[in-house]
Amino acid sequence: MKFIIDNWVLILIALSSGAMLAWPLIRGGAGGSLTAQGAVQLINRERAVVVDVREPDEYAAGHVTNSRNVPFDQLEAKLSNTVKNKSLPVLLMCATGSRAGRALAIAKKLGYEQAQVVGGGLKGWKDANLPLEKA
Repeated sequence: MKFIIDNWVLILIALSSGAMLAWPLIRGGAGGSLTAQGAVQLINRERAVVVDVREPDEYAAGHVTNSRNVPFDQLEAKLSNTVKNKSLPVLLMCATGSRAGRALAIAKKLGYEQAQVVGGGLKGWKDANLPLEKA
């Protein structure tokens, strides 16, 4: 007990650093985030559909080839018409991954169990030197 009282600051630092190390694992597992290379594999092997949840003007400036644009605020109403086959993997993408992370919950609620977020969004896609097209 004396050890704990004398070293409470060190114990607090150790617990905090452990929590910070575990956070990305917990967040990544819950969010379903995957790398740009993993997204390309799903597109090629399992015919995954890329759904870009950015606004139309952002989408027109540059987007993943063959992706479909469904703005985040219209996702719940339009996703079922955009991707009719709910058994296909749906890859959600935005500029950095934050909107797509929120869109994941909507997609799962609509029955798209294989929905995933492309980690880093379009920025991660560009950083991996993968192709883009402009409208």
